[in-house]
Amino acid sequence: MNQTIKRMLLAGLFAGLLVVFAQTQSSPVKQVAPGVWVRLGDRTRNQPANAGWVIFKDYVLVVDANFPWGAKEILPEIRKTSNKPIRFVFNTHYHGDHAFGGNIFTDEGAQIVCSSDCAAESKTKGQADWDRDRATGDYSLKAYKLAHPTISFGNSMAFDDGEHRVELILMGPGHSKGDAVAWLPKEKILFTGDLCVNWGTGNNAADADADHDNWLRALDRMAALAPSIVVVGHGTLGGLSDLRAQHTYMADMIDTVRRGIAAGKSEDEIAQTDLTRHKIGSDKARNVSSLKAVYKKLKP
Repeated sequence: MNQTIKRMLLAGLFAGLLVVFAQTQSSPVKQVAPGVWVRLGDRTRNQPANAGWVIFKDYVLVVDANFPWGAKEILPEIRKTSNKPIRFVFNTHYHGDHAFGGNIFTDEGAQIVCSSDCAAESKTKGQADWDRDRATGDYSLKAYKLAHPTISFGNSMAFDDGEHRVELILMGPGHSKGDAVAWLPKEKILFTGDLCVNWGTGNNAADADADHDNWLRALDRMAALAPSIVVVGHGTLGGLSDLRAQHTYMADMIDTVRRGIAAGKSEDEIAQTDLTRHKIGSDKARNVSSLKAVYKKLKP
């Protein structure tokens, strides 16, 4: 084989490897530890929430069910990694983009798990949100049913088979009343739900039962765990720095509102405060709605 042919073959092989590498890098499904997987959300197709799953010896535990159309795509991804039954789906909170896909998994025999406060919210605010749906086409809920939690816990609950341990820990009220996180102490992986995000759209701070001051305390509690990997509610895989960035953003927002109220500023004046210096606060419109939500909570 002459040198020219060798170079052509090597070039072709290298190009093929680059394609495989690029596909792997762009895939929304990532293994973050042995038996622990994450599927990043897709905002362009109304599947914005991140999800994950842990493969135990005898079953699979899913973290956050997504919307139904998202769950229908997550399910076959789980099947690619394990043929074990999906027994449990832990929802970090009741909001639709994290919980409305539960029936896709209950149809497979799974039970929905969340905090007791989250379970109550699912049956009240969650059901009301579901019933208000007016979407059509691919994003309509009409073809599905809302699966409420059947297992709930107070402050904590754990799944442990000797190989994996997943601790479910109540952190709310924060983003919502029933916020809870999934903590894997062996792997030091933390699933935060919407208590932490790192996309540029910030957080929805307007839930009726949000507690913004306790949200800061929850972020401190999560940071104290010193996680190596933080699976945020929305955005890319993160770490401890994302918890700190979320804390800084929320603290700035809360302090801004408190100072504005003390100075006699109106809601609209306070809402125009520029928070785009924060990476996760680059969406000015979302900042306005969040500032107004915090104002309504703090206004005497």
